Amino acid sequence: MPKGGDKMTKKDLIDLVSKKANLTTKASREAVQAFTNGVRDSLKRGEKVVITGFGTFSIRKRAARTGRNPKTGDKITIAARKAPGFSPGKTLKKAVR
Repeated sequence: MPKGGDKMTKKDLIDLVSKKANLTTKASREAVQAFTNGVRDSLKRGEKVVITGFGTFSIRKRAARTGRNPKTGDKITIAARKAPGFSPGKTLKKAVR
């Protein structure tokens, strides 16, 4: 379980993988890093990453919009952009009910 309270850090995840998969900490760190790099690189190429039962990582397009500068109250235009997104799978949704 995470030592930092109600969140799991990357280090906590590496420790969990190490214990559950009976791997060294170094091998677990490399496995977690390979996973996160793989998801990142796929998203950079515009691909979805689908992990059946867990969820889907994808790129979401944010349209340009008008906002306000919080200091001055002036209207500003916030540019369109892409943002990573995650949609949980059915199994994950059921697990956290």
